[in-house]
Amino acid sequence: MDKQPSIWQRMGIQDWFLTSEKTTNAKKPQSLTPDDVYNYVIAKFNDSVRELSFAGRVVFYHEYIISFNPEDYQEFMNNKQGIFGLIVNETVKKFYEQLKQYRLAGKTVVPSSSKWVFRLVSHPDYARGDIGFIGKLLPGNSVKKEENLRVTFIPRQTGIAQTFDVSQDVLKGFNYYSEGYYELPYEEDLEPDQTAPVNDKKKVLARFETILPEKQFAGKKVEYLMKDDEIIVSGNEEEREGGNIFKIPTEWVNSPHLQIRYNKSDGKFYLASFGERTILNENDVERSDVNAPAWVELPVNSRILLNGIVGVNIFKS
Repeated sequence: MDKQPSIWQRMGIQDWFLTSEKTTNAKKPQSLTPDDVYNYVIAKFNDSVRELSFAGRVVFYHEYIISFNPEDYQEFMNNKQGIFGLIVNETVKKFYEQLKQYRLAGKTVVPSSSKWVFRLVSHPDYARGDIGFIGKLLPGNSVKKEENLRVTFIPRQTGIAQTFDVSQDVLKGFNYYSEGYYELPYEEDLEPDQTAPVNDKKKVLARFETILPEKQFAGKKVEYLMKDDEIIVSGNEEEREGGNIFKIPTEWVNSPHLQIRYNKSDGKFYLASFGERTILNENDVERSDVNAPAWVELPVNSRILLNGIVGVNIFKS
């Protein structure tokens, strides 16, 4: 026998005051997952970069205060104890990855603080599934680290206060001051180092030494490291700049005077002369045009004499 609909169903108002099990399950808020928290903090980090950066400098928050509903917070603390620390650790790793990409793109990445701080708290006005955020540029004043920390404690066994020194290395990493507070030092090394000249990354092919006749250079050698396959050797009238220009600060060298090439196929050096006179290992080198250089082999450990005055030696790196 078919079940007859109730008067409330026929009137279409049953759902106003009766909630089915299906409806209840559909409206039940989903609890937060560790991945939700991780992605949320990463998004706030990216927001801070967009909002705070200027003039090619990347600026970002160093302190993150994350608020949860009390039930969500307790679920993490009770049923997933220790997960917050893992989330914080992976979050900072992701920060570093993104900062490296900014550095590689030519941006200036300099931290405004010496540490990261995460405060994970609950708030009674938050509903299940809600997350709140407050960001700070400087989490606190940077305190100069002492060589050792002096710690005082009272053992339960004796009740007598004892004091001893603890090395900073013992406390390196996380500091847990209270439940939900995590602090990490900013120790990441962002590569590449912008202070290092680009040419320093190239392999040195050869080293050149020269002694100048001028009094101001008496007893001193001018050294040049060849890192490009081709270089120009010029005097003090040379106006060009660059890693492939070996500028000898004297009027006794023409500008340009030599072009030196390294041939990768046979591993040998070659020389072309544009100056008034060039002597290579006591043999004159024919002068050629800059646009049509005449190459002669330049053995390693050779001595080159420019205009009979300036001597240049070449050594293998």
